[in-house]
Amino acid sequence: MISENTNNEQHQSTPLGAGGQQGLGYNFGGGGLRIIIAGGGTGGHIFPAIAIANAIKKLQPQTEILFVGAKGKMEMEKVPQAGYKIEAIDIAGFNRSSLIKNISLPVKLVKSFWQVRKIVAKFKPDAVVGVGGYSSFPVLKHAQLKSIPTFIHESNSYAGQSNMMLGKNATKIFVASDGMEKFFPAEKIKITGNPVRSSIAKSNVSHKEACKFFGLDESRKTVLAVGGSLGARSINEALASKLDAIVGHNLQLIWQTGKTTAAEYKAKGNAYKDLWVDEFITQMEMAYAAADIVISRAGAMAVTELCVAKKPVIFVPFPFASEDHQTVNAMHLVEKKAALIIKDNEANDKLVAATISLAENEVLQRQLSENIGKLALADADEIIAREIIGEMKPQP
Repeated sequence: MISENTNNEQHQSTPLGAGGQQGLGYNFGGGGLRIIIAGGGTGGHIFPAIAIANAIKKLQPQTEILFVGAKGKMEMEKVPQAGYKIEAIDIAGFNRSSLIKNISLPVKLVKSFWQVRKIVAKFKPDAVVGVGGYSSFPVLKHAQLKSIPTFIHESNSYAGQSNMMLGKNATKIFVASDGMEKFFPAEKIKITGNPVRSSIAKSNVSHKEACKFFGLDESRKTVLAVGGSLGARSINEALASKLDAIVGHNLQLIWQTGKTTAAEYKAKGNAYKDLWVDEFITQMEMAYAAADIVISRAGAMAVTELCVAKKPVIFVPFPFASEDHQTVNAMHLVEKKAALIIKDNEANDKLVAATISLAENEVLQRQLSENIGKLALADADEIIAREIIGEMKPQP
């Protein structure tokens, strides 16, 4: 079965290319590699995938890259915007909330394998990279059956079932954190971290500039609240019911509500001059630069970006993520005294009070900032790209 979490140092060699390296016409002086990158569904899969593609193109400009994604998902828009071609396949994930909606899943899975077979036969990739999301499994599984080298990027601290199955025959597995030997063969694992958008990883935006961007006062503490592109109900409801308390403690708020019921929260937030509220933040580097404290879900990319930004954070993990991986992601930092955590079902009662308490505790803010910064790996995209290209070079 496919789940949304099909994410998202040494190795044993595998045959190079569908037909082996002889006759694929490698020309590493001028490039010539053909690589498929499969996955998507959420920004947490798509943006790392694009970062890896960009890094590969930087190292080997002549490389041809083709993305494969799920029809109707976010990648079908974001990948072309980044300048890459993408093929869509008919695939969906297992719906845990409504079993009746899974009736068509076997048919879609079979159809997706036929679609993947045609795509691979036409493109003739030298390697396939899976970044998580519905489309990763059929693409990587077919590639492995064809003896094409496969690479997995597992962004979460708890691996998805699909990635665990694929990992047995993968060439190399890139992971975000330590302790992943319980999911994958240890000899295939390389800790790289998660690729971060260059606008965030290489940001030089000042706090003053960022506050001005949001129309806020640079001299006051600023809280950034983000819950993903669709929003986080528990975070939104907690903030909406206690805006007076936030403003009353001299705090400013940058509030990304997400698309779901955005109008309601924007109406409440716009009643205060000390708030910036909208359904989506297009320039996250500005938001991180302005923020003194962050409230966030604990998706893999959110965690990674916060490590790079070195921000004190209160995580409110989404409890219904597959294998509860957001809680695992958050606890990986909490155990290192690099973050705080509030349970989703306790957010309404505890989140705002915890935020105010943290805002008043400069010592704890510094401790969290220092500890989360130690976990940052800002060049994951380049590390992964070099590993993939290195594996593809013909051995002497």
